[in-house]
Amino acid sequence: MEKRPIQRGRPAGATTFEVAPAQAFGAAVRALRTEDGVAQETLAHLAGVERSHMGKIERGEHMPTLALILKIARALNRSAGELMRETEARLPGEWHQPPAGQTSS
Repeated sequence: MEKRPIQRGRPAGATTFEVAPAQAFGAAVRALRTEDGVAQETLAHLAGVERSHMGKIERGEHMPTLALILKIARALNRSAGELMRETEARLPGEWHQPPAGQTSS
C-alpha cells in the first residue's frame, strides 16, 4: 500500500473564520470608504496594510484582527463602534437572533 504525502495547510477554499461577519465587515468598510471618496490604496496606506490585503478584507476573504479593525476605523476617521454598527447592520438575519438554547432578556 502506497503512502500519500502529507500536505501542509488548509484545503483550498477552507476558512478558519465565520464568513458572514467577514463579508459584512468588508461591505461596511467598502461602503464607508466609497462614501468618503477614498481610494482603496489610500485607505490601505492610512491603515498600514497592503492594498491587496485591504481588497481581501473588503471582499470578506479575510477577517482582520482587532488591532487592524482599530487601524481601519481610524483611517476612515470613524470610531470602532461606528464601524461595528455598520457591520452589524449588514449581517444576515440569523446573526440578530439569540443563540440556540438561549432566550433574550
